Amino acid sequence: MKFSVLHVLPRRPRKTKEEMGAVGHAPVAATVLSPVMEDSAKTVHGRFRHKLKMPQILGFVPSPRGPKPIVESNPPQTEVVLDFMENLKENRLVEACQQLLLREDQLFGQETMKIEGLVQVCNEDDKDTLQKDYETLLLHLWMAVHTTFRSTPSREHLEILRSAVETITLLEEKDQQWEGRPEGSSEAPVWRPHQCRHTHDNLLEKIVDSQMRNVAVEEDNISVSSVDNLSTSMKREVCRMGKRLKEDVLRVARDIRDCYPPDFDVCNLYVRLYHQKFSARLTELARSGLDVDDCNYLLCWVNNYYPNDILKHKDLEGHINMESLGTLLSEKDLTTLEEQYLLQKESRVRTWFSNALSKEEEGWLSGKSPELIDGYCFCPLAIDIIQAVDGAMREARTILGSEAKAQRILCQLDSFLISYKRSLEEFVKARRENTQAVVKANLVNIEQFRDFIVGREESIPEEIRTSCMSTLADLRDCGYGYFTSPIHEELRVQYHRLWTQAWFTGGHMVLDEVLGTLDRHMQQFTDLKPICVEELLGRLHMEMMVEYVKRMMKRKMRLKDKEQQEAAAKLLAEDSSKLSTYFTEAGSKICWLSEVLPKMAEVVRLQDPGSIQLEIVTLARDFPDLSWRHISALLSLKANLSTADVRGIKESLEVNRPSVSSSKSNPPFFSKVPAGKFWHMPS
Repeated sequence: MKFSVLHVLPRRPRKTKEEMGAVGHAPVAATVLSPVMEDSAKTVHGRFRHKLKMPQILGFVPSPRGPKPIVESNPPQTEVVLDFMENLKENRLVEACQQLLLREDQLFGQETMKIEGLVQVCNEDDKDTLQKDYETLLLHLWMAVHTTFRSTPSREHLEILRSAVETITLLEEKDQQWEGRPEGSSEAPVWRPHQCRHTHDNLLEKIVDSQMRNVAVEEDNISVSSVDNLSTSMKREVCRMGKRLKEDVLRVARDIRDCYPPDFDVCNLYVRLYHQKFSARLTELARSGLDVDDCNYLLCWVNNYYPNDILKHKDLEGHINMESLGTLLSEKDLTTLEEQYLLQKESRVRTWFSNALSKEEEGWLSGKSPELIDGYCFCPLAIDIIQAVDGAMREARTILGSEAKAQRILCQLDSFLISYKRSLEEFVKARRENTQAVVKANLVNIEQFRDFIVGREESIPEEIRTSCMSTLADLRDCGYGYFTSPIHEELRVQYHRLWTQAWFTGGHMVLDEVLGTLDRHMQQFTDLKPICVEELLGRLHMEMMVEYVKRMMKRKMRLKDKEQQEAAAKLLAEDSSKLSTYFTEAGSKICWLSEVLPKMAEVVRLQDPGSIQLEIVTLARDFPDLSWRHISALLSLKANLSTADVRGIKESLEVNRPSVSSSKSNPPFFSKVPAGKFWHMPS
């Protein structure tokens, strides 16, 4: 049996039962060898005796040997049983813990226990020794946890940490067993409960506090590139803390998390602790009275870098609960910083806009013409302002983390457009030598501003968008009106000849003269950008159509019979075709205007009251702004239409008008045409 014990524990000296008890370890029972193992041991012992070399003596003949015993080439490996201290030395924390738990069960599971037929009573020395061993075990546990962030985690370190966490779980389970014991049971050991989970969480808090505190007080020990060559100590401190937080929580998610069971929720635990420490320090800084630059940087971390670059990192996805963390700063502190940022940003944008407009005005007043780019008059004001707005908005979205908050900067664009309108109107009134070229260049600006507002319709608040578009409409009227007013002034004499007897007898010449005069004026716009020429043509097209219909409804002609009405309708259709062809070929995009005169010509041509009634209802459907005054003026051209016929047309329109609205209705047209006095029908 002694050999058997030595065979099981070849690495340790034999100890007596008394020695084993003296160090507080449980007695190790001797392992009984199987008959096969015993025979093997004896055989090996016999082989040592036969292997002694005998001197060769003359005449001596050794007796014949029997058959050699068969020895296994690979004898079975025997498990080495380590004691408590040896397990600790090997960082086998779970095995060491299990040994202590077994001893605790033996000491406290029953008042007495039997060993080899003897009765052994628990004594205080055994309890004291076990308590000291527990303290030693816990020291190893906390050392394993404490070194989590000491260096790059190796496989060996992660195994030790995993063993420590499993040991904590075992000790927690034992605490629960003691707490759930029936009443009247034996008293729990003095070291129970260990509360290892609570101690573990407190230790993590101290580790996180140490990590963040140490990096906060470091002064430029990190390379310049790692902190982006930041200009102030506050920026460097915040950057170092943020980088440490990111590195540590990512290490937890990538490596440390696998060492913990799910119920520890270790990722959320670490992130919450780091969030609290980072939040506390940023709150102190926010209340310290930061300058503009530091305020902006702090807001970047709070609203952008931290939530987007750290919390939304792909390695943390699914492992943390962002909603439970909240913001790094309280709403009050955050609002104070954001208001500070917005005030200074609005002031800078306003100053920049004012300087840009002043510089542009100096160019206007100097008498210089704007530069030509690709043969067109050009002014960089709109591009510069739009880029400034875009840049300010982009920065505000990044720093404030909110599109809605950043939109406040757009109010400065509205104010700028009002100042721009006032300056341009005053300049146009002065009629300087370079006015025409300056207006052409600024028409490009106006269209660019309009495209900017329309293109961001969904992102710009309705109030600001409406105000900006109203100001731009006034600017367009000012700019395009500068060119259209002289044209209409020259055409006024020719307009007066429309729908007169001269027009009726030689009408072809009247409209041809109008279009010839218009074509001559259009030659001056070769240096106007095509997009502006298109808008100018559209305005001229609309204004000439309005003037034509206005002259038609002046009631200077009365078509007495069918022949006159059909002739007038034909002339009307021909004029419509000429106007549409000219403006379409020139570049006007208002195609629907070509429908106005043909529909009116049809009313003039028709003789049957029922057909006229139907055509009027159709005209009212296509042009909802058509009033009864307009219809009355149109019908007054037909001298052979009776009062009853007119009354029937009016009644039909009143009945059908509510039901003739259509989604395909054209934009307003007749509302731009003065209808004159109401036509009193004869009784």
